[in-house]
Amino acid sequence: MVDGAPAELSGLFESLYARTGRPGVAPEKLPRASLLQIFYSVRGERQLMEQLSYNLLFRWFVGLSMDEEVWDHSVFSKNRERLLEGEVTRRFFEAVLEQAEEAGLVSKEHFSVDGTLIEAWASFKSFRPKGEKPEDRGPPDDPGNPTVDFRGEKRGNETHQSTTDAEARLYKKGKGKEAKLCYLGHALMENRSGLVVGGRLTQAGGRAECEAALEMIAEMEGEHRITVGGDKLFDTRDFVAGLRKLGATPHAARNNLSRAPAIGARTTRHPGYAVSRRIRERIEEIFGWTKSVGGMAKVKPRGTARVGFQWLLSLAGYNLPRMGKLLFPAPA
Repeated sequence: MVDGAPAELSGLFESLYARTGRPGVAPEKLPRASLLQIFYSVRGERQLMEQLSYNLLFRWFVGLSMDEEVWDHSVFSKNRERLLEGEVTRRFFEAVLEQAEEAGLVSKEHFSVDGTLIEAWASFKSFRPKGEKPEDRGPPDDPGNPTVDFRGEKRGNETHQSTTDAEARLYKKGKGKEAKLCYLGHALMENRSGLVVGGRLTQAGGRAECEAALEMIAEMEGEHRITVGGDKLFDTRDFVAGLRKLGATPHAARNNLSRAPAIGARTTRHPGYAVSRRIRERIEEIFGWTKSVGGMAKVKPRGTARVGFQWLLSLAGYNLPRMGKLLFPAPA
């Protein structure tokens, strides 16, 4: 299945080859090596290069011969920037999804949507007032790990930002939960096989999940009626009106605890509403896999573009073994 995806991207890979300078990493090998990093929960580029130096199965999957020299970890990281410029990850994700569509695994009518927090590689100590200069902080008591007292200080994304990752935002998923410097990863799942058909990464914010969901649904092809399941966060008047404008029926859980729900009885009375709510819970399996196996619980890349690259590749990595189980089931 991985072989089939780069075959459709050969023209794009050809345009990404460097014409001058030292030989770099072949672009078609970069996604393969990055997928191995996701499949086997390899912590970083140094450990991945170490695995490639002696693991013959890793070499076979990437396309390296037995005696071919393995890249330096810094060369691998710099060459991976070319995939960001060419949007190779999104094209690779779509090429994998096309194979699932050809095999009849993907539903065209019923979907579920949700978002999850992706913790940034930044500490609370780096969350400083905007415009603050290093000399304004005073001498640290410990240069390696200075003591920082935030007691009595109001901190927010409007007035503060991280000096480590400026695009990360301070956000918490719900009441009573811990606020973290993080991003929001979004996924659109089709309900037949539980495959991811759309993915996005945005800065964390209160309306980010609804806005990203509407964008992913708007990009879908076809004009037929579809259903979209979600949790209580998606039971808002703006989101429901946006879905109906796109020709979609909202199957989100009703939020009737603190206000009148936006989804009425004309939607909930149908048997399909209960089915959508039950199947929607499978989207948590996607988030669980990407965090526990794919390394998305706390990501080392910094910036929306780099973290988004890792998020979309992890969603493609989830689809591949899932498709393998559906197309080639284990014998009884």
